[in-house]
Amino acid sequence: MRTVTTGLALLVWLWARPALAHGDGSWSAGTWTYDPKVVIPLYVSAILYLVGTWRLWRRAGHGRGIRHWQAACFWLGWITLALGLTSPLHWLGERLFTAHMIEHEILMTISAPLFVLARPIGGILWALPARWRGSVGGLARVRPLAKPWCALTDPLAATILHGIALWVWHMPALYNLVLVHSGIHWLQHVSFFGTALLFWQALLRGCARERGFGPAIFYLFATALHSGVLGILLTISRSVWYPGQALFAAEWGLTPLEDQQLAGLVMWVPAGVIYAVAALALAGLWIARAGRGGAYAVSAP
Repeated sequence: MRTVTTGLALLVWLWARPALAHGDGSWSAGTWTYDPKVVIPLYVSAILYLVGTWRLWRRAGHGRGIRHWQAACFWLGWITLALGLTSPLHWLGERLFTAHMIEHEILMTISAPLFVLARPIGGILWALPARWRGSVGGLARVRPLAKPWCALTDPLAATILHGIALWVWHMPALYNLVLVHSGIHWLQHVSFFGTALLFWQALLRGCARERGFGPAIFYLFATALHSGVLGILLTISRSVWYPGQALFAAEWGLTPLEDQQLAGLVMWVPAGVIYAVAALALAGLWIARAGRGGAYAVSAP
C-alpha cells in the first residue's frame, strides 16, 4: 500500500511541475498545457482522493469501503482526463480537428464513466476533517438539492442534456468561437464532461436505477445513434464546417476537409462502439441477474 501511495503522490507532484501556457505558439511535440482552471481541480481531486483512500483503508482495512476496482477506476479516469486536457493531445487539438475530437471523446466516453463507476465522493469525504464529513456528505439528502439532482440524473433528462451539449457545441457559429476564445473553450470542455457525468450517472447509478437495465440500454443506443449521425454528417460533408480549425491541417499532411472527415469518423465509429459495448454489457448483466432472480437495479459489478 505504501508503495502505491508513494507512486500516486509522485505522479501528482510531477503533473504539478510548470508546463507551457495554454495557447503557446511553440511548435513542439512535447508541448504540455498548463491552465489553472484545468490543473487546479485535477490536483485537488487527486490529492483529496489519495488522502481519503489512505485514511479509510488504514482504519477499515485494505480494499474496504473503497474497493480495489473502484480505486483503479478513479485513477484510470483521472489519468485519462488529465492526459486529455494537459498532454500534447490538447495542444494538437487546437491545430487539428481530429485530435480535438479524440480529446472530447476521451472526456465523454472514457473518463466520465470511469469516474461514475469509481464513486469517488466517499474517498474524498474521508480526506476532510471528521467533524465535516457528516454535514458535507448529508448535503446530498437535503431536499432542495436532492430533488434537482434526481431530476438531472433521470435517464431521459440526462440523455437530452448530453445530446443538446453535443449538437449545440458543434454548430459552426459556436464552435468557431471556441477556437479563438480560451474561456469559451474551457466552457465547452466543462459542458461536455459535466453532461457526460450526468449521463453515465443516470444510466449506471441514478435515482431512476430501480427501473432496471432496459432504459439504460435504450438511452445508450439512442446516444450512439444521434452522435453517430453527427459524425456521419461531418464525414460526408463536402464543405469545411470550421475554417478556424483547418488552418494547420496541411502541417500534418491533411487537407482541411480530410481532417474534418477523420474527426467525423472518430465520433461515428470508436465512440459509437463504446456506447454499443456498454449497452451490450448491461444487457448481459440484465440477463444474468434475471436468470438468478436478482435485483434489476444497476449496482456495483
